[in-house]
Parts: sequence; structure tokens; C-alpha cells
Amino acid sequence: MTSMTSEAVGVSPGRVNLIGEHTDYNDGYVLPIALDKTARISASRGGEGDVVTISSAQLGTSVVLDVLEPGERAWWGYIAGVVWALRDAGHPIGAIDLALDSDVPLGGGLSSSAAIECATALALDQLASLDLTPEQLASVSQAAENRFLGIPTGPMDQRASLWCEAEHALLLDCRTLTARQIPFALPTDLTLALVDTRSPHVLADGHYARRRASCEAAAAVLGVTALRDVTIDELPAALARLSDEEHVRRVRHVVTENARVLATVAALEANDWAAVGELLTASHASMRDDYEITVPTVDLAVEVAVASGALGARMTGGGFGGTVIALLPTRELQAFTTALTQAYARHGFDTPQVTTTRACAGGIALSLRR
Repeated sequence: MTSMTSEAVGVSPGRVNLIGEHTDYNDGYVLPIALDKTARISASRGGEGDVVTISSAQLGTSVVLDVLEPGERAWWGYIAGVVWALRDAGHPIGAIDLALDSDVPLGGGLSSSAAIECATALALDQLASLDLTPEQLASVSQAAENRFLGIPTGPMDQRASLWCEAEHALLLDCRTLTARQIPFALPTDLTLALVDTRSPHVLADGHYARRRASCEAAAAVLGVTALRDVTIDELPAALARLSDEEHVRRVRHVVTENARVLATVAALEANDWAAVGELLTASHASMRDDYEITVPTVDLAVEVAVASGALGARMTGGGFGGTVIALLPTRELQAFTTALTQAYARHGFDTPQVTTTRACAGGIALSLRR
């Protein structure tokens, strides 16, 4: 990543959601870790008025905005949206110059958008001496995505990017926004592999919004505030009350996925990595069959990972492409990479990229005032 001089810098990571997919906007539970890939926003005071200048090191371009209007889904919207959200919350953000430099993969289901939003919030909080709380930082970052860009994501991504601790996963209750740090230090004989399936996902194309609407409609039929309120023991009776087969599948995924998150926490606390792996694979099957958000590239990656000796594997992120995680014996990493590359070639898919990651710390702000 390039270096640049400015008054304040915010640095915030992408995230991997270990388990708990599409549960966040259903008031449920999620279990993400922060990545070792980050977005970096350098902020400095601008000229007169409220002009916002935004540049990207990766794109090699910039934009000058005199007025910030919600609804724009350009690349700069994730940054401008935070400025807009802060102003909307009553914080005096005047003319500002913001420069983005990021190595979080785009479209990989690793929440590059939240990393950018949170880095922006951190930089502006430092630059303007706003003294925002961790929840306020997360809230304005989420508002940028929900209200400025119009993407109805839940509360997980921004809080993961800001709140995660090194060698821990973040158990987040998405109803209360309370969090607990769960130890996630892999033994040396295990590796968490990330597979870039070369099939970028897009949340803004309507798939995400349609599934959220389906869950809300099913919750209304069941007479609950959110699907989080249906327990695993109540699931059979709840499904029997639903006449819409799509609602049945969506509810079954959300309720069982919430149960899997809590079971994964228990397995991690018991140091039972085999159980963790089984839960990851079960989560993927539920996303594939009940939530219907996987695609052939991610299904193949999970299949090859399990066949290569992985304790478990699943797609991570909103779906329709993106990244697969695999909990692998370290000794099997190279064999898995080879087998996956060969399988993708046989199916005519683009060559996948396999890397590894660990649980890292969340975002920070740096002051570079002269």
C-alpha cells in the first residue's frame, strides 16, 4: 500500500464471518473475525464550504462533490456516505479531502465496504475531535451503507471491522448489539484457508433485499418481531404455520443458523475443532439448500475442501459468489490448493486463489497533525 501525508488516518480491516450468515438483519447471532487486510483513509482539511474531495490509490482517480445526495452507488459512495451520516447526526464536518488506499479484496464477501466506511469514520473522528464511542462509529458507518447507498445490510460488518480483537472471534448479538470476545487462536496443525472463487458477489443487485423482505414477511406471519424469536425447539411448529415454501426455507435457515453460531461458540470454548468444522459445513448446506445464495464455484470449493481433509468449509459473506473458508489440517493446504485448481480447470472456472488468514484486531485511528 502507498504512503501519504495527512492530518489523520483511519485504518480498519475487512472481516471473515466464521458462521452466522443472514442472521444479522434477523436480530440473530454472528461470529466474525477481523482480517489481516485493511482499508486506509487519510483525511485532511479541505477548502471553503462543504466540498468533499475523494481519491482512490487503487483506481487512480478522484471525485469532487459539492453536494452529497443519498442513493449514489459509485465507488466513492462508501466514503461520502460516512461524511453525510456524520453531518446528518449533527457533527460539523466541513470541507474535507479523503484518500483511500485498500488491500481488502473487492467483491469477495470480506466486507471491503465496511472496512472503507469504518476507516473513514475513524479518520474523521480523529480529525474533527468528535470523540465518538465505538457504537457511534459503527452506527454512522452502517448508516452510510443503509441510508446513503440504500443497501439494507445488518449491523455485523461495521462492528466486526471496529470491535474485533486479535486471536478472537466476535460473538455479536445483533438485537442488543452486545458483544463477547471468543478465543480463536488456531493450533499450529490447523489453518484457516480463504478461497477467492473468482466470482465476485454483489449485494446491491436485489438478491439481498429480496431475502431480507422474505424473512420479514415470514416473521409477520409467525407474529414475532424477528426470526431470532423462533427457537430451534419451536422450529417444527413454526414451519407448519407457513404456507409459502420460500418462507419455510428462509426461516429454517435463519433459525438453524442461529443455533449453529451458539454451538460453534461452545465448541471453540471446549477447544473442539472437529465440531467447529462440522458446523461450518452444515452452515454451507443450509445456505445452499434453504437460503439459496450459493453458486457453483463456491459449492465446488467446499466440496473439494471436504474431500481434501478439511474439518469443514463454507461460503462466507452475503452470497452469490465471493469467498469460501476452509478449516484445514496445515499439512493438507498445498494438496487442497492443487486439487481445487485442477477441479476449477475441469469445470472451466477461472483459477481460484488460496490464501490463509488469522484473527486480527479491529480498526484504529492515527493523528498525523504537524
